[in-house]
Amino acid sequence: MVKITEDEFGVTKLPSSTVPEIVKRFTFANANGVTAQVITYGAAITSIKIPDRNGIVEDIALGFDGMNGYLSANNPYFGATIGRVCNRTREGKFTLHGKEYNLAQNRPPNHLHGGNIGFDKFNWSAVVNGDRVVMTLVNDDGFEGYPGTVLTSVTYELTDSDEFKVSFTATTSKPTPINLTNHSYYNLAGHGAGYEELYNHSIALNADKYTVTDDTAVSTGEIHSVAGTPFDLRIRQNLGAALVNLPKLGFDNNYCVTQGTEQQLTFVARLVHEKTGRSMEVYSDQPGVQFYTSNFMPDPENNIYPKGKTAEPKAVNVNQPIAGKGGAQYQKHAGFALETQKYPDSVNHANFPSIIVLPGDVYRHNFVYKFGVE
Repeated sequence: MVKITEDEFGVTKLPSSTVPEIVKRFTFANANGVTAQVITYGAAITSIKIPDRNGIVEDIALGFDGMNGYLSANNPYFGATIGRVCNRTREGKFTLHGKEYNLAQNRPPNHLHGGNIGFDKFNWSAVVNGDRVVMTLVNDDGFEGYPGTVLTSVTYELTDSDEFKVSFTATTSKPTPINLTNHSYYNLAGHGAGYEELYNHSIALNADKYTVTDDTAVSTGEIHSVAGTPFDLRIRQNLGAALVNLPKLGFDNNYCVTQGTEQQLTFVARLVHEKTGRSMEVYSDQPGVQFYTSNFMPDPENNIYPKGKTAEPKAVNVNQPIAGKGGAQYQKHAGFALETQKYPDSVNHANFPSIIVLPGDVYRHNFVYKFGVE
């Protein structure tokens, strides 16, 4: 039987509020020593603790000890629910039913992860419903330039089979694009183990195609086969070796999940940390997954390989590591993210899965982390 407890994680003052709001934290614990924690700020996953082959338990989710970290400019969306539209939208523009909409170019020249104030920067309402925690958010018509008032919910559930289940739903008052994801970063050696241990993971990813991006990391609309490229992860291989073969500084690619169909969970990926045996499988009903190896985290000495493949400064201070939980210092390649979603910039490409939701429709998105040992 999974137990859920609730406490206060901190307070936050939101742009739409004149008084501070309490940020709640919910802790799940099952009979196998697996625990997970989520907070209402950003509907974020802040901790997942799992045992290794020797029963040693480590927290594998990168994050912060308190609200100051989550509110800082150095927070690269740790654990957050991303919306109204995740990933990049070209030049912050899209046309819907003949009308052009303009969004914030918060990652110039493109729009990223919902804009300057995305779903990750709201304090969601939350209730415990049996063995689940349900969080909800109302996003007003016109907010960040998007049409329609959108009601979104995210449901978290931990099972005694060591599965952590996440379900999104959303409805809208007007036709609008919706493409949600979760932006957790993981390192199966432990959240603070760093890039050396990330390179000791193996990965297999169930995708025979990927969407091509330009030099601003936004989709061009082309879909290419992974065959014969460094992006081919269909056969299990060492992640460190795979990174060395890339033409750029790391993985930041949307993969087209093979045989992925909506309303049916499909195997997406499996990662294993070879030393500890901790394993993580991802299942989803979405057609795409963004595989990201935290390339834009700080690399103060420019000494984290692939050598010479550096990142320009983004939302983080490139001169100092990010101060994470328990004194951890997060740098480039500190963790990986597997963000299940529809394809990036789908709103501007008719050949991509549609992300337009109409009044009366229900947007649904389900994914599962399955933990184990090898």
